[in-house]
Amino acid sequence: MFYVHMALLLLVIFVGIRHGGIAFGLLGGLGVSVLAFVFGIAPGTPPVSVMLIILAVVAASATLEATGGLRLLVKYAEKLLRKHPNQIVFLGPLCTYSLTVLVGTGHSVYPLLPVIYDVAYKKGIRPERPMAIASVASQMGITASPIAAAAAVVMATAADNKLDISLIDVLSVTIPATLIGLLVACTWSLKRGKDLDKDEEFIARCQDEEFRNELIDIGSETEDGLVDDKSAKKGLTVFAFGILTVIFVAMFGKNLNLLPEGVNMSVAIQFLMLSVGAIILIFTKVQPKKIVHSNVFIAGMTAVIIIFGIAWMSDTIIGHHKTYLIEMISGVVNVYPWTFAIAMFVVSIFLKSQAAVLTIMLPLGFSLGIPPEVLIGVLPACYAYFFFPFYPSDLAAITFDRSGTTRIGKYVLNHSFLVPGFIGVTTATVIGYFLSLAIN
Repeated sequence: MFYVHMALLLLVIFVGIRHGGIAFGLLGGLGVSVLAFVFGIAPGTPPVSVMLIILAVVAASATLEATGGLRLLVKYAEKLLRKHPNQIVFLGPLCTYSLTVLVGTGHSVYPLLPVIYDVAYKKGIRPERPMAIASVASQMGITASPIAAAAAVVMATAADNKLDISLIDVLSVTIPATLIGLLVACTWSLKRGKDLDKDEEFIARCQDEEFRNELIDIGSETEDGLVDDKSAKKGLTVFAFGILTVIFVAMFGKNLNLLPEGVNMSVAIQFLMLSVGAIILIFTKVQPKKIVHSNVFIAGMTAVIIIFGIAWMSDTIIGHHKTYLIEMISGVVNVYPWTFAIAMFVVSIFLKSQAAVLTIMLPLGFSLGIPPEVLIGVLPACYAYFFFPFYPSDLAAITFDRSGTTRIGKYVLNHSFLVPGFIGVTTATVIGYFLSLAIN
């Protein structure tokens, strides 16, 4: 029956891919209903603590966006890129990576993509080189962010398994690992494809006057006065101090007795990030309705529902077949614990949420007896949805690249994101694995 139930899960994921977004969560809930009423399986436990952390972080990040603080961050990044156009292949991806680390969501990449294209094209650099890895970098930053949903999953799962894993234990591995992986992928991207003046296909397309006109400056996403107003600066300042507070409490909370007895870090993140949002609201007087209509809020709520449904269904199946699963794969995993990274990678190809992948896979990893340091080390492997080029940031990169060099190939899989994504994630996972074993 395990294979029947897994076939049902794969069917849910397949239909979810066709509809996208919130459909994963809704279909996951339908899957739980089928498992309960048709197969008589008791539903598992939905990842409530994970969802609460995501809600708190999204509330704070969305409040920042409503003040214009996120656009202000983008403007600072734009100034850096335009000041050093020759380094766009490195600086573009590093900016998208840093934005994700700071605000906890890869959806912050969209305003920067047209800037990266504009700088690259005006400098005569093939736009595909920075654009493809910039999209990948925005997702690689997820496991390196102290306030991203992925960190929330790790902290909550560790607490549920009564393991003494701190946020610093995680970030001390994921930040250097993903950063090195990103830099290696950027280095590879420096010479990918032909230069525009030697690209026969691009030159042929330039014979079309309409195409040539589209190549001209598409403008900046930050050219408005709202970006520099006081509310944006206040909001960004409070948000930055909030992140620093979370990191400080994670590092010194136990030693300085900052948290009440019995309160773990996953709970602390919840009330600290809600507090950050509240302080931003009070100091900037931003309208609450602007918060709930922000891009970050919509993306965050979508992520919560996806995790709610699909992770609940997965937990139900894994919990019901736990003994069988452990007997089936424990031998391989015990001898080669790093193979768990491959399992996470494969799951992530189909499930386009790193938090959802970790919500499903980490409890299984702990059940299999995989050492915590191994699980921390292979965290970067939870990002593999670059495999199919249909993630929103990838599609946005294709759209903003007016030169047509960033694209989906004739055979779908020969697209612009596959090789830099594979290089970045593989390098980050290998580095993370050995780094975690060395320091933990």
